[in-house]
Amino acid sequence: MSDWINVIADSALAEGEHIVVDIDGVAAAVFRLDGSLYAIEDVCTHDGAEIASGQREGGEIICPRHGARFCLKTGKVLRGPAYEDLPCLSVQVDNGMIQIKDERWD
Repeated sequence: MSDWINVIADSALAEGEHIVVDIDGVAAAVFRLDGSLYAIEDVCTHDGAEIASGQREGGEIICPRHGARFCLKTGKVLRGPAYEDLPCLSVQVDNGMIQIKDERWD
């Protein structure tokens, strides 16, 4: 996925909300947090389960299965059992649309 992909209208994602979309077989979650947008691959690096439905505390997301904590802004592991960071995707707003781009394969 090397192109910017439209996800949702910027006005449709309120503060504190998120949306999960499938982009070319990759589940991606986009969050609006403190007025900024962040995007992660929606998969816990501990066991491969989805993570976007997990509880959020500030800028952290907690895996609903085993309690691993990650920073939503950077994907960094903050507490195990996970030890690998979450993949982050680039996110921007263009012409009123939130767009994401996965640059891992560029």
